[in-house]
Amino acid sequence: MSTTFMTSPKLMFTSESVTEGHPDKICDQISDAVLDACLEQDPYSRVACETATKTGFVMLMGEITTRANFNYDELARKVLLEIGYDDSSKGFDGNTCGVLVAIAKQSGDIALGVDKALEA
Repeated sequence: MSTTFMTSPKLMFTSESVTEGHPDKICDQISDAVLDACLEQDPYSRVACETATKTGFVMLMGEITTRANFNYDELARKVLLEIGYDDSSKGFDGNTCGVLVAIAKQSGDIALGVDKALEA
């Protein structure tokens, strides 16, 4: 007899919820902006971008294959300023924070796995 979500006798359901201004939300907005910028210029972009942040510091990291051309540092700062982080008294200032970009081209192995459909 199999056990399902509904019939499991000892199931604990948990979830995480974060509020406005939480670093996870800031990071998601920056990563989303990178994806949007890539797709806007190159709809065939492959983007694996993560963002981490700590007071006064942002790090963009991952692997991206795209023909899009934009400045990651400027984009991260723009997002921070748009969401209201424009003064260090708020814990963050998009104008003066440190931004480290560690983005490389995606592995050719990934391209081999996604460029051609198995059905083709």
